[in-house]
Amino acid sequence: MGEASFWDDPERAQQVIQESNELKSWLDPLSDLKTRVEDALSLIPDAGEDPDFLEQITDELSTVESTLEELEVRRMLSGEMDKSSCFLSINAGAGGTESCDWVSMLLRMYERWASKHNWKVEVVDILEGEVAGIRNVTIRIDGSYAYGYAKAEKGVHRLVRISPFDSNARRHTSFAAVDVTPEVSDDVKIEIRTEDLKIDTYRASGAGGQHVNKTDSAVRMHHIPTGIVVSTQSQRSQIQNREACLKMLRSKLYEKEMEERRQKILDLSGEKKEIAWGSQIRSYVFQPYTLVKDTRTKYEVGDIQSVMDGDIDPFIHAYLKEFGS
Repeated sequence: MGEASFWDDPERAQQVIQESNELKSWLDPLSDLKTRVEDALSLIPDAGEDPDFLEQITDELSTVESTLEELEVRRMLSGEMDKSSCFLSINAGAGGTESCDWVSMLLRMYERWASKHNWKVEVVDILEGEVAGIRNVTIRIDGSYAYGYAKAEKGVHRLVRISPFDSNARRHTSFAAVDVTPEVSDDVKIEIRTEDLKIDTYRASGAGGQHVNKTDSAVRMHHIPTGIVVSTQSQRSQIQNREACLKMLRSKLYEKEMEERRQKILDLSGEKKEIAWGSQIRSYVFQPYTLVKDTRTKYEVGDIQSVMDGDIDPFIHAYLKEFGS
């Protein structure tokens, strides 16, 4: 890259820079971990019988171990689109207001989880519940490997708790479906014919000030051949929302094509294990005890509050270790 002729071929130069950054994303963390381990081990003789000093060294080694596990999990993300940003949608199931409140709880959980990874979250589309909560919401998670991790969340999430909306304080079970699709770059060819689209415009709702109430800027796009429907109201103009809808539609069409390919491979190989993305994947129990359990990996934790605060990586890691990319 230091050669004077490096930028003579800009396209090739960008490719080399991308490959270099990819290598650095592995080598730099490993080099840092190696240094931290060596430094911690070198301090052990000086610690003597000082319990506080030894505890600090132990904590540092535990942090190194956790970071190393994160790199090991990332190594499993070898899918074609695993490095991509993604769209994550949450839809309320049966249960009325209780299910809508569950969607808002899951949205908060994913926003906090993304924040822990330093990923940017943008609400693309949202429909509030009639009484409380959210009927459905789509967010864009912008960050390296966002799709690779988030795809483990695809499926139905079950909530069991005493409903704050029930005056008799009875226990309720609610469901919400999570869908995840990769953000497809422009160099991935997905054909979308204009005649296959039905496009509606409507007045945006939710946060946004006076502009939201004055213009029909929100866009809903229906892909007739597949029945896929996407909508967005996050942008200020109808043109921008059309472009955002097309991006989401391309992502969903790509994911549909990939799922069909995976299913064909399973059919040809005679694989019996069901990849039931739409089935229940995790239960969150608030009463009469606290427990979050993944039905696919059997991984479970009792600290439900930490999970709702975004600490869901252990569930994702367990899924990736068992099912791979």
